[in-house]
Amino acid sequence: MKYVIGVDLGTSAVKTVLVDPQGKVAFEHSEAYPLSRPQPNWSEQNPEDWVEGTIVSLHRLIETSGVDPSQVDGLSFSGQMHGLVLVDKEGTVLRPAILWNDTRTTAQCRKIERTLGPKLLEIARNAALEGFTLPKILWVQENEPEILSQAALFLLPKDYVRYRLTGDYAMDYSDAAGTLLLDVGSKVWSAEIAEAFSLPLSLCPKLVESFDLTGTLLPEIAAASGLLPSTKVFAGGADNACGALGAGILGEGRTMCSIGTSGVVLSYETNKDLNLEGKVHFFNHGEKDAYYIMGVTLAAGYSLTWFKETFAADKSFEELLKGVDSIPAGSGGLLFTPYIVGERTPHPDPNIRGSFIGMDSGHTLSHFTRAVLEGITFSLRESIEIVRASGKEITEIVAIGGGAKNEAWLQMQADVFNASIVKLESEQGPAMGAAMLAAYGSGWFASLGECAEAFIRPAEVFTPNPQQVALYNGLFDLFQEVYGQTRELNNKLAAYRQ
Repeated sequence: MKYVIGVDLGTSAVKTVLVDPQGKVAFEHSEAYPLSRPQPNWSEQNPEDWVEGTIVSLHRLIETSGVDPSQVDGLSFSGQMHGLVLVDKEGTVLRPAILWNDTRTTAQCRKIERTLGPKLLEIARNAALEGFTLPKILWVQENEPEILSQAALFLLPKDYVRYRLTGDYAMDYSDAAGTLLLDVGSKVWSAEIAEAFSLPLSLCPKLVESFDLTGTLLPEIAAASGLLPSTKVFAGGADNACGALGAGILGEGRTMCSIGTSGVVLSYETNKDLNLEGKVHFFNHGEKDAYYIMGVTLAAGYSLTWFKETFAADKSFEELLKGVDSIPAGSGGLLFTPYIVGERTPHPDPNIRGSFIGMDSGHTLSHFTRAVLEGITFSLRESIEIVRASGKEITEIVAIGGGAKNEAWLQMQADVFNASIVKLESEQGPAMGAAMLAAYGSGWFASLGECAEAFIRPAEVFTPNPQQVALYNGLFDLFQEVYGQTRELNNKLAAYRQ
């Protein structure tokens, strides 16, 4: 039996999965690492923690599985997006990595908008948001110029780990698309954007496809991980691109809804000239010459976690959700907006906050719980409607993440989205996508589509109920009014937040 390994470098842990040619996960292992918040709005990590965690996870994966290292054809990566790693000409990290969820860069975002104007959306296809990489580089340029002057390259998290494993510098298109420095349609670094901010193009690493071979393991890494030095290492992709691969989003109109801490709606796209004016993200896919449209709800699963911890800390998630089925759609006239940490799509607004609207004395914990689920799902539908407005017909959506674990919520998604919801037999998300890139790169399949057919199997389909669809359409219209009617109020309340 031969295997490939998918390495998913997340924000809180690295996960490794050992996958066979049928797409079955034989073994998996995770290693956690810390997150640092040295100042308000800052979020940083030590890149060496990623490297150490990855090597330990690989070692334990091989050790626990008992697989002979000669059976492992190759490995590839999925990585947390946007994080800035600066290295000098010797490859030494110059400062802690600034992560995707670091929001110190509002001033730099406004500078990008003023400097580039409409050129930003024409070239990078995405609006300037605090999470992206270019604002982080500009923050270092303005606040730590001595650091930037020593930098030979900027890398993203998984690319730094891969460099440490192989000695090779590279960045794939799907991750580069989230930097605001890539000409997304032309698949080259934008000299125009770099020059506008006095950044040398030499700061940008070489660009490769997600399935490209980028080297083999360095001897010392092979020894520490339990793998062979001949183990092939493929470039990998951004976590959302790999999540799309792992869900089989590899064809026109294919769409995915992933509900984790945040929520993502992602749809496959082949038109490189599509410009949605920054309303949603437009990134390069892990498949060659393909793209994806993506909308994000910042606090999707996090809204439910917050609600449970605040109002039902003594209950498990299963207990909390048990009564949801007994509450009619609409939660007895109770509406929730999941803006508890601000919002991304379609309202890139750091000041907006959540609301419960319509509370009365007859509402129970189950009413509130259902309202939270409905509010999260309405927010995700806003992204779906933007994709539909671009001309796409969305009749089937693959559900992954925490939102795919509860049948009542899956049926709710079918009714709110007015689309069939597909639950997968084995859902490994981005880690599976990384394994697929290694399998395709290793020559197991003629295409990523063929790999998806072998690896991904649907388990259950939830179809929309026409009566519920009609009811939710009316509630969705009300949900869309809440942002506009509470925005100014929340702007004023911001002064009172501690």
